[in-house]
Amino acid sequence: MHGDAPTLGDVIRRFGPALIEQSGVGVTPAQRAVLSTLGRCHTAALGGHLYRCDTCGAEVPAYNACGNRHCPSCLGHKRAQWLQARAEELLPVPYFHVVFTVPTEVAALALGNKKVVYRILLRAAAETLLEVAANPEHLGADIGFLAILHTWTQTLLHHPHVHCIVPAGGLTPDGSRWVPSRDDFFLPVRVLACLFRGKFLAFLQQAGQTGALRFGGSTAELATSDGFAAFLKAQRERSWVVYAKAPFGSPEQVLKYLARYTHRVAISDRRIQSIDDRDVTFRHRDNATGGQKSMTLDGVEFLRRFLLHVLPTGFVRIRYYGLMANRHRAQNLKRCRALLGDTGPAASARSGPEVTEARSTDATDATGATDHRCTICGIGRLVVVSSVAPVTGLLLAAEAPIPRDTS
Repeated sequence: MHGDAPTLGDVIRRFGPALIEQSGVGVTPAQRAVLSTLGRCHTAALGGHLYRCDTCGAEVPAYNACGNRHCPSCLGHKRAQWLQARAEELLPVPYFHVVFTVPTEVAALALGNKKVVYRILLRAAAETLLEVAANPEHLGADIGFLAILHTWTQTLLHHPHVHCIVPAGGLTPDGSRWVPSRDDFFLPVRVLACLFRGKFLAFLQQAGQTGALRFGGSTAELATSDGFAAFLKAQRERSWVVYAKAPFGSPEQVLKYLARYTHRVAISDRRIQSIDDRDVTFRHRDNATGGQKSMTLDGVEFLRRFLLHVLPTGFVRIRYYGLMANRHRAQNLKRCRALLGDTGPAASARSGPEVTEARSTDATDATGATDHRCTICGIGRLVVVSSVAPVTGLLLAAEAPIPRDTS
């Protein structure tokens, strides 16, 4: 372990071999690769650099980070850079937080078809927001927003859902005027939920008809045309959940949310409390009280749950839609600012505390060093004096590291 604080890498090194032995072919090549890569993060297996204090002369090795997007230790620096860019794009209006989720039976189907179903989830959520907002009976405007796919609960169970961060208003179809929404209401959630359900199931039916879906395990009965048709019918008859949280009151609050929810994985190192020869204990939020509770899981079960949230290679989980779509984002933001009488990004947002916090929280550079002050004397600064070659004979030799994924 790194000091007294256990990390996800420690859990993988301790229980990874047992998981692979017990699960066998149940662990996919992509999941094995993530275990392999994260298990070597900040260890001698990746090499690094030797630091020496310029005051007391103490020498400290700092091993390289893996850079994998599923690694909680490697996301701080990426998050800070990303947040800085988002701060410069914020408009001087309230922002709403809209969440789209799917029923448990659909989530089960997604486990065996992640790339297909997650793509459908993002597309259905985005088209629903754009269509309802454009309807003159509601907002009557073209909107833009950021969508973020999450697949986990606080206890690491599989729960795919999409968080959308939406400015409270949009442009008229001809782009001549900004149309504000009410401060306390964006779009009717019942209308959103019904349209979202219809779009999602239509896209899912199309995927089934083209043979893009695979069925097995708890979804094996859907492999027949009758079984799949019955499944779709049952989902059409149930209520789906879309909810809108209270709007953010300032650009700083938007950034605070983004800092918490964008560049995150199913569990952070800070939530892991202890590891012993059998179990892992971690903190999680108690939805009933809003407080914190501890949960203890068998180490193999903990890793099995974590691996549920490994994304398909190259899958992009943070996407932009409408006015915020990548191709025309700068032009649209300029138009919105002009209509809102805003000359540029708010200074408070550009250098707000959430951006600064993101740079320091879980922020680890490529050499594994988080703070270059000497921990021995507390006075001097650590200076690189030499490189450290990677050590061969890796823990999970059967797994090959996967390329760095920047999506």
